[in-house]
Amino acid sequence: MTDENKTPEAENEAAAAPEAGTTVDPIEALQAENAELKDRALRVMAEMENLRRRTEKEIKDTRLYAVTGFARDILTVSDNLRRALDALPADARESADAGLTALIEGVEMTERELLNQLDKHGVKKLDPAGQKFDPNFHQAMFEVPNTEVPNNTVVQVVQAGYVIGDRVLRPALVGVSKGGPKEAPQAGQTGGQTGGVDTTA
Repeated sequence: MTDENKTPEAENEAAAAPEAGTTVDPIEALQAENAELKDRALRVMAEMENLRRRTEKEIKDTRLYAVTGFARDILTVSDNLRRALDALPADARESADAGLTALIEGVEMTERELLNQLDKHGVKKLDPAGQKFDPNFHQAMFEVPNTEVPNNTVVQVVQAGYVIGDRVLRPALVGVSKGGPKEAPQAGQTGGQTGGVDTTA
C-alpha cells in the first residue's frame, strides 16, 4: 500500500504506535499509576468525610427537630396556664387566702417547669417587646398609634412566640407602633438578630 492509498485510520494508528526501538520506562509507568491511585484515594477519603459530616448534621437535626410537633401542641398548655394566671385580678391576688395563694404558686411553678423542659429540648421563648418588628419571628395583629417610639416597634405581645433550634415554631403575635420616627438601619443588623429569643425561661 502506497502512502497515497493510506486511509485516515491507518495514519492515526501509525502515529499512535511507538517508534521502533523505544520502550516505556516501567518505573515511570508505576509512578503514574501510583499518582492516579493516590488521587483516587484522596477523592474517596474527601467524599467519605463529606458524607460523615452530612450524616452527623442530619442526626443532630433529627434529634433537635423530632419534638417539633409535640412541642407545638404542648404550647397550648403553656398558653392556658398563662391565661389562668392573667385572668386573676391583682387585688384578688393580694387579698387571697392561703389556699388560693398556694394554688396560684402551683400554677406558676407548673408553667416555669414546662418552659424549662421545653428549653431543655431546644425550644426557646421569644420576648420581642420593645424590639423592631421582624416578620421572620413576629406576626403583626394590629397597629398602635405611638409617636414616642420608632415606627414598627413591638409595643404589645398578644401571644408569645417560640423557636426550636434556628426554626420558628410559632411566631409571636404582636401589636406594632405606628406614627413614630423612622429608625435608621444599624450596621450589620440582620433579621435573625432581632428575634428576641428569651433564654431566661
